[in-house]
Amino acid sequence: MTTFEEWVGARTPALMRTSYLLTGDWQRAEDLLQTALMRCYGRWERIDDHEAYVRRTLVTTFAGWRRRRWVGEVPGPLPDAPRPGDDAADADARADVLRLLASLPPRQRAVVVLRYYEDLPEATIAELLGMSPGTVKSTAAKALDRLRRSPLLIAEKP
Repeated sequence: MTTFEEWVGARTPALMRTSYLLTGDWQRAEDLLQTALMRCYGRWERIDDHEAYVRRTLVTTFAGWRRRRWVGEVPGPLPDAPRPGDDAADADARADVLRLLASLPPRQRAVVVLRYYEDLPEATIAELLGMSPGTVKSTAAKALDRLRRSPLLIAEKP
């Protein structure tokens, strides 16, 4: 059986990306992932499917945070540090995607991230979020419709 430390070491980058897509902020993503992992630590030996359990904990923790009013620190804006090979168009596109994701309600956002970014099947998402596969499909459809109607995607006509 894999130890908690080994599993976390191997899975942190993927879970961190998912956490970031859910929160839209690297610091909140780190807090979310740490909180979810702390909740799983005490039960680690009893968990059969670590991946599914941690993902579900991550999503339910995120949903709980969204229900509560945030009263934590609010840092000032920080300049974006350019990465090698990164051009402004790519950065703008990533920022637009994050703004689009942030415009979705938490449930729709979780479904979009798990379905289209994590590429999980509807049955797995349904199990993770505690809903039926049909609800996952309809939630994804509503989210995509909302994203299509977003002003960020509507191009100005000359």
